[in-house]
Amino acid sequence: MNDHITQERKPHAVFFAFPAQGHVSPMMIFAKLLHRRGFHITFVNTEFNHQRLINSKGPDSVKGLPDFRFETIPDGLPLPTDLNATQDIPYLFHSIRNYMLLPFLNLIKKLNSSSNNNKSNPSSFSSNDIVPPVTCIVSDGVISFPRKVGKELGIPVVLFWTASACGLMGYLSFPQLVERGLVPLKANNESYLTNGYLDTKFDWIPGMKDIRFRDLPSFARSMDQSEIMFDFFIGELAGIKEATALILNTFDTLEMDVFNGFNQLSLPPLYTVGSVHQLLHHDDKIIAETMKKNPGLKATMMSIGSSLWKEETECLKWLDSKEPNSVVYVNFGSITVMTNQQLIEFAWGLANSKHDFLWVVRADIVKGDTATLPTESVEETKDRGIPVFTGDIGMEIDNNVKRYEVEKLVREMMEGEKGKGMKNRAVEWKKKAEDAISPGGSSFNSLNDIVNVLLQIDSHKQVSVQ
Repeated sequence: MNDHITQERKPHAVFFAFPAQGHVSPMMIFAKLLHRRGFHITFVNTEFNHQRLINSKGPDSVKGLPDFRFETIPDGLPLPTDLNATQDIPYLFHSIRNYMLLPFLNLIKKLNSSSNNNKSNPSSFSSNDIVPPVTCIVSDGVISFPRKVGKELGIPVVLFWTASACGLMGYLSFPQLVERGLVPLKANNESYLTNGYLDTKFDWIPGMKDIRFRDLPSFARSMDQSEIMFDFFIGELAGIKEATALILNTFDTLEMDVFNGFNQLSLPPLYTVGSVHQLLHHDDKIIAETMKKNPGLKATMMSIGSSLWKEETECLKWLDSKEPNSVVYVNFGSITVMTNQQLIEFAWGLANSKHDFLWVVRADIVKGDTATLPTESVEETKDRGIPVFTGDIGMEIDNNVKRYEVEKLVREMMEGEKGKGMKNRAVEWKKKAEDAISPGGSSFNSLNDIVNVLLQIDSHKQVSVQ
């Protein structure tokens, strides 16, 4: 009976991430952090991504626990040809904006209906069946429909911004780009992408003085302000101030200027908990003894993954055979696409650099085709390069990529003074990041603060119900 009461009174957080890898992973980690602090978690995926998780990690990856469960909603999109590839982003934007609100609303109502059934007939439910009432929604910061659902049902909504603070500030500047006549690009002329226009500096974005146009999120390079790849962010972020709190996956000292800039905007209370994967790793050390006493719990939590692709672990043995700081890592993320010629130029640039590299190449990275590396470049690098088929190189490369530019930048990063300076700064920031997630650090404290905020929300709801 005590287990029943404890489970029924747990705060219940429902998570929904933008349906792409770079959003699902940090949201999943944050969900685990809240779960370890006593929250019942419902993690909602689209039906398509739910199946991708099963394909990549097996059915145990979504089996969950009595107090960490998975639910799905449809996205209304036709199945793509490749069931293990990222969906078409413009169509996904359209689906998020126009389709997903009602399925999500119905899901929240279903969860709360289950909770009411628990209360009306508690003896018919085991502790594993109990679903406490939803006390908060944790929504990806880039989408608005969970906020609208929360408002309709009277449930507080917390936003989790999975990327950098400067990225958020960049997206929040989109309306000003239109008002100042900077977007759409003049005369719908694509030459503005290559004629130096993108080097224009802005001094009006809070916390990012003299930032260049090209440094803003690339969706800003729009030829039509009604284009969904641009307009989506204006619409979805318009109501951000209505959230109960805004959580960012970064740490204070890394982006202090931007945080000072946020003070000039109308935003909800800010909490920095980055990086969440380091916080989770720190948690792993703290609860190691608890996990030893409950190996079943450890195995289950380890099986709950977030990778939408099958992980190719064979490369780790090769990587372990290399000297520290000797391998170039190249990854273009989960949604970037390029032409086949750009792929070939990158391949030859890496080959000609004569440095070891680990390159993550998605099968769908080439627009409308399957990624195929030139046989000659693969042969050239077979002993010192691994393209892993399932970013950036750290310095800036123009869209009109050339192999000699890639080679030059790789050599500069690995051998030159600029590269040494970047490595030294990376080591300094690594130490500051470790300080942030350690006891007393900014992210460590901020996580505790947001947990307390969510617990207070829960206590207020319970008082009102009683």
